[in-house]
Amino acid sequence: MRSDTPFWIGSAIAIVAAYILTLVIKNEYIFFAGYVVLQFVVLATAWNILGGYAGYVNFGTAAFVGLGAYIAVAIGKAFGLPLPVQVLVAAACGALLGFATGLLTLRLRGIFYSIATVALTIIIETFIINWKFVGGAAGIQILRPPVTPPFDSYIQMLFVFGMVMVVIAIAIARYIEGGWIGRGLRAIRDDEVAAECSGVPTLRLKLIACAISGALMCAAGAPNPMYFQFAIPSAAFDLNYSVAPLAMSLIGGTAHWLGPVLGALLLAITQQVLTVTISSELNILVLGIMLVLFVVAAPEGIIGLLRKIGLFKTKAVRPSGGQES
Repeated sequence: MRSDTPFWIGSAIAIVAAYILTLVIKNEYIFFAGYVVLQFVVLATAWNILGGYAGYVNFGTAAFVGLGAYIAVAIGKAFGLPLPVQVLVAAACGALLGFATGLLTLRLRGIFYSIATVALTIIIETFIINWKFVGGAAGIQILRPPVTPPFDSYIQMLFVFGMVMVVIAIAIARYIEGGWIGRGLRAIRDDEVAAECSGVPTLRLKLIACAISGALMCAAGAPNPMYFQFAIPSAAFDLNYSVAPLAMSLIGGTAHWLGPVLGALLLAITQQVLTVTISSELNILVLGIMLVLFVVAAPEGIIGLLRKIGLFKTKAVRPSGGQES
């Protein structure tokens, strides 16, 4: 069994580096855009746990992101709890929603499951629109609490907080990929009927994947109200939250935990650059074009390309279930 010591050392370095950046860089937009990039790394990693490892394509990411945001709004308004507690509560609710959704939908397969996840987004958004306590359709304004040392601004704190969430999400994905849960999910993706006949507890594994994926997605959405300083259903349940994590995972490569990370970094940074230089309306168009190009030219994503040219030697499971060194 390989040691995880290098990963944790690298994670600690990443978090410390994120904090050092807040001391060195004075341009607040860097952290404003950087947080978005980190958020999509978490979302792509979370999506890949069910969509990549198990092969269940989920178009309901926006449902979990939006729910996480409004759970944070509700408990912040009702109890005045700090952001870390809001994120933990959102993650717990996301796990429960993922588990419940799995019970209702995971017996569906293929396009029928994907349609059900779209319906979930519509149902939750409709509920939020009619929930007056959190502002309803008109939205609600959010006041950030005072900034506490060692940070000079709330955006800097969110940036470092986002890096911590990235480390946690990747650690969970690596654990799942290398353990019995990952092996079972890959068996489900390759041939679910054969996996069931072989004694793989398919329903239990899918429910576990749904719960973990939902928890991470809700946790990623919880800081959004503090980030934007408002919450409105049309933004909280934005289509980009459903399309982008899927595209990022496929472009990066779904067979290895590093794939969604690379895909998210590539696309999220590209989106932020386009937003500043041209127009934010191009985001979905760029996602679509890059997704088509990678699906046609590199179906195994960036990870597959790196393997072909010999720059990626780590053993990883191919989409077909085999291994390559």
